[in-house]
Amino acid sequence: MILLPAIDIKDGTCVRLQKGDYQTAHKVAENPLETALSFQKAGAEWIHMVDLDGAKDAVMVNQKIFLEIAQKTNLRVELGGGIRNMETVDYYLQNGISRVILGSAAVKNPRFVERAVGKYRDQIAVGIDARNEMVAAEGWLDTSNVHYLDLAKKMEQIGVKTIIFTDIAKDGMLQGPNVEQLRQLNAAVSCNIIASGGVSTIEDIRRLRDERLYGAICGKALYTGGIDLQKAIFLAKGNALTDKYFQKSELLPAIVQEASTGQVLMLAYMNRESMQLTLDTGYTWFYSRSRKELWNKGATSGHLQKVVAVFGDCDDDTLLVQVEQTGPACHTGAHSCFFNEITVTGGTGHAVK
Repeated sequence: MILLPAIDIKDGTCVRLQKGDYQTAHKVAENPLETALSFQKAGAEWIHMVDLDGAKDAVMVNQKIFLEIAQKTNLRVELGGGIRNMETVDYYLQNGISRVILGSAAVKNPRFVERAVGKYRDQIAVGIDARNEMVAAEGWLDTSNVHYLDLAKKMEQIGVKTIIFTDIAKDGMLQGPNVEQLRQLNAAVSCNIIASGGVSTIEDIRRLRDERLYGAICGKALYTGGIDLQKAIFLAKGNALTDKYFQKSELLPAIVQEASTGQVLMLAYMNRESMQLTLDTGYTWFYSRSRKELWNKGATSGHLQKVVAVFGDCDDDTLLVQVEQTGPACHTGAHSCFFNEITVTGGTGHAVK
């Protein structure tokens, strides 16, 4: 899952709203470009931007800011707000914006959406913003009589590949996303689904990732400090990482090495879930082949292994896990499980203890 940090622009400044209410707008950062660069430094590859003035007035208002960020950062810019005609679509996509979001037009002018998709394909996304499951438009100022799932299916039929879904009641409230509606949407259409609104904790990101969504947008929680962007991006990528390593087998050997000394401590096995838990928690988890269950190293003994780094080998079928070991790694009380020296009779060397 990709994580898209968000910057909403109103009157040229970075703001956040609550439930789409323009009267609740409050400044969250001084400089849009500097904010975008900080997101890039944290590891973001995409940024989600909204022209709030454009969404309300149905015209481009803050375009200079968006193009500056597209030109002066390495971020791919996803942009919505006030994009109601092909001229605006052409302007943005031909000047460095990576993907534009059509919102109100999906309800009021589906023929325009179809034309845009026919010309730009994956560079067109549709934003579906719902209030009590009914689609809202015109900067969320109007609520239609169209159900969000019905609109999503219609957009899928005309070729839309990406849908950004917002439950307006959750937006800017730091109360968590509407996972149930997102789950229904993900099941109803084959489009890539990006969750927007309410993401406030690392646990929210884990839940959305585990729903196997394409992406999630995070805004207010980044500015309040509720979410560390670098950690969130790493967590969001989890499924893609684990998928890469379990194409050949459902179990991977994991060599555990002490980071400070290079000493090999033990060998265990990971399945998808234990690898994901290791990445999520920062401590080693394994799968017991004999007991057929997950186990957390040191959970009962207190001899925990704090993960420093994880490497895959050249064939993507073995892991090297570097750790800070607390106490002995072996159940015998030895620091390493590899303490039985074997003499090599056919050569001049011997195995290291």
